[in-house]
Amino acid sequence: MVSIRLAKLMAALSIATDLGMGQPMEYAMTTCIVAVRLGEVLKLSDTDLRDAYYEALLRYIGCNADTYWFASIVGDELALRSEVVKIDTADNGKLMGLMLRFMQQANAGANPIKLAQAMASGFAQLPQINSSFFPGHCEVAQRLASRMGFEQSFVQTVGQIYARWDGKGVPSLKGEAISPAMQVVTVAQDVVTFFRLGGVDAAMTMARERSGKAHAPKVTEAFCQHAQSLCAGLDSEPAWEAVLAMEPGPPHELSEAEFDLACEAIADFTDIKSPFLLGHSRGVAQLTFDASQHYGLPIANCQSLRRAAWLHDIGRVGVSAAIWGKPAPLNEREWEKVRLHPYYTERVLAKPDALAQLGKLAALHHERCDGSGYHRGLPTAMLSSAARILAAADVYQAMLETRPHRPARTAGAAADELRTEARAGRLDLDAVNAVLAAAGHSPHQLPKGSPLPSGKPFGSLSANLSEREAEVLRLLARGSTMKQIAAKLVISYKTVDRHVQNIYTKIGVNTRAGATLWAMEHDVLS
Repeated sequence: MVSIRLAKLMAALSIATDLGMGQPMEYAMTTCIVAVRLGEVLKLSDTDLRDAYYEALLRYIGCNADTYWFASIVGDELALRSEVVKIDTADNGKLMGLMLRFMQQANAGANPIKLAQAMASGFAQLPQINSSFFPGHCEVAQRLASRMGFEQSFVQTVGQIYARWDGKGVPSLKGEAISPAMQVVTVAQDVVTFFRLGGVDAAMTMARERSGKAHAPKVTEAFCQHAQSLCAGLDSEPAWEAVLAMEPGPPHELSEAEFDLACEAIADFTDIKSPFLLGHSRGVAQLTFDASQHYGLPIANCQSLRRAAWLHDIGRVGVSAAIWGKPAPLNEREWEKVRLHPYYTERVLAKPDALAQLGKLAALHHERCDGSGYHRGLPTAMLSSAARILAAADVYQAMLETRPHRPARTAGAAADELRTEARAGRLDLDAVNAVLAAAGHSPHQLPKGSPLPSGKPFGSLSANLSEREAEVLRLLARGSTMKQIAAKLVISYKTVDRHVQNIYTKIGVNTRAGATLWAMEHDVLS
């Protein structure tokens, strides 16, 4: 039986959000330390202080959404995000200058005409950042927070990710309409950024400049009055231990069922990074669980393997969506970044012990029996049965999915390729046989009217989507524009728009990102 404290799991998840925002590891945890200290100075209520604690850790749990679209404009979105945190986002001159520089870098080598076209297209899409991109992050964050069992006050707070005191943010809340927890966390995050750039003096200068703009005056005043003590030890003390020691309120130990739900939510947090990855971790988790039973592993081992499979790709968030979506062959520099993602997975899950065991297994999903895999290049003698099953399941599931450089394979073709890998000595034959037995040698694609993996046919979902609406939703989630959906389905743009509005109303979302997460949750992507 696994026992894990909620705060420990969320602290681990915060490292993944650091990677996804292009920030140093423990950035969110350091923000959490400042936020709780500042909240105590301000005498926040117990509820607000607890919300500030978790908001500091999880402010960016929705920010993998739509990164594929964003990277198509600016190139390496992680590098851009690492720069954006240093500026006041209401300073349009600095923000546009930064966007211009990254768009130019993304189109380096293009001839002048193509460069001008790309720049024009990019700037034409920028209004979507406030109208769709940021609201999508908020909506996804709220859905994930709800699924992980957080109380409504926190769910409401996490939806105010980009709110500003002056009302110029997203959502367009102003002043005291922003939750006290969020007021504190936005200051704390900027304090950490500028403390790392120039120490306490730089953090105080930033706070004074942004008071009444991005930040609440009373919060910035409290910080400036207590800056030395609030920043004490930030550059030396272990953030992990400090964060766990200052958790407000009684610790919550997750039940087995709660841990599973959290792992599944983290899988969706991971896969929403790219439309080519949607549902991948869920698919691998189910396949490894079934295959491990065919293999004869004890049920406890099967359950642990399923959790490792839910979490196996969390390191992908540390690699730009531009790389995961590149339709051409990757160059050596890009391959080196890809090869890092299993290491990132292991690093995210390095603490506590209950997660570390899962992380060590999850990080082996690209290892091969002949030692040709990555990131460690381990030989077969150092790969457990569970690791061999995970590797085979990951390969099989990926082959059934479309990638930017190739179409999805049929189940038969995927099975043939899996057997070829076993004959070549790269995958374990027994693990391959178990995976193929679990897969039943049939594609994970469903004919119209047949049951979904949940056992519900199209049209009898809780949202009562029609088959056409489910079809539109799948295309929308996979990144197709409204015009592209109209062309693919041979219907008018207005008809697509009507379907999309009906879908949003039925499933209770407001953004493409929210609809994408709903589609993952309800298994309608196949």
